[in-house]
Amino acid sequence: MERRKVDILCLQETRWKGSKARSIGAGFKLFYYGVDSKRNGVGVILKEEFVRNVLEVKRVSDRVMSLKLEIEGVMLNVVSGYAPQVGCELEEKKRFWSELDEVMESIPTGERVVIGVDFNGHVGEGNRGDEEVMGKFVVKERNLEGQMVVDFAKRMDMAVVNTYFQKREEHRVTYKSGGRKTQVDCILCRRGNLKEISDCKVVVGESVARQHKMVVCRVTLMVFFKKKGSKIEIEKKTKWWKLKKEKCCEEFRQKLRQALGGQVVLPDDWETTAEVIRVTGRKVLGVSSGRRKEDKETWWWNEEVQDSIQRKRLAKKKWDMDRTEENRQEYKELQRRVKREVSKAKQKAYGELYTRLDTREGLVQVS
Repeated sequence: MERRKVDILCLQETRWKGSKARSIGAGFKLFYYGVDSKRNGVGVILKEEFVRNVLEVKRVSDRVMSLKLEIEGVMLNVVSGYAPQVGCELEEKKRFWSELDEVMESIPTGERVVIGVDFNGHVGEGNRGDEEVMGKFVVKERNLEGQMVVDFAKRMDMAVVNTYFQKREEHRVTYKSGGRKTQVDCILCRRGNLKEISDCKVVVGESVARQHKMVVCRVTLMVFFKKKGSKIEIEKKTKWWKLKKEKCCEEFRQKLRQALGGQVVLPDDWETTAEVIRVTGRKVLGVSSGRRKEDKETWWWNEEVQDSIQRKRLAKKKWDMDRTEENRQEYKELQRRVKREVSKAKQKAYGELYTRLDTREGLVQVS
């Protein structure tokens, strides 16, 4: 790492037992996790200047772990993984992909992600039909394990970084054994952040284990600074969801009645009335901070919606792992069910809101 100026390194098949972090000299610190000194184990090594930037370490299993760092205001998640070999049981493979999915789903969409994994699979030469997640520059044909990598990339909107850079074969092959040459180690990032990757290649002259070669990737994080004295307009929204509380609802009614001069029936000038309602809402209910723009409007979710969405996600994973017609039909049916549940939940929630406000399709009666 010192010689090649590598700041962050993902390790697989470490075979170290324990869950620790320790300095290893030369200005580097190791975070690792393993449960057996004879197999598996993953780790991440950081240059010590980045250690103070670590916000969270997740040791999921002896095949998956992740670190969250804050660098110049940018959240960077580094995931290290070690996929089961081709001959391993299907159940073990499913468990690995489920763990990797869980890690990705726990990372907010606005944060950077770099995944360094020994996938023990070949994504295959050529990218016809998969152009959105991989480039053309690969070694060997695709196998079942490689298809799982491509499916994961599509599922999580990721890109297989290795495949986008045209290199000589020796700078693409990550594993050599006898006459076999394969590309089983991959680096992935979010598709939207692919422009931050300026290079990715195999370093031929460096290896810890004789058969494996180190894959290096140059990342330049795009950091946006606010100019001194400048102001950023943030959209703030009225907390209408508070009207579900009877106390807030009653206070809103009284304040709105006062603002309208005690009238029982609203005036004909709807624009003026609407503005009075908006102003009263902001005063009584308050406004949001505007910091969570990426969050979806889910205040109307109920247990049925959450249960349907969870079932749909599990069906999607099942289909991704075993693409049979039966699994596809099950996933499609659950998709339709989620849409029905969402529609019913929205209708019910807004109906209750209209009732509490004594409103119906925009016509307000103040009691």
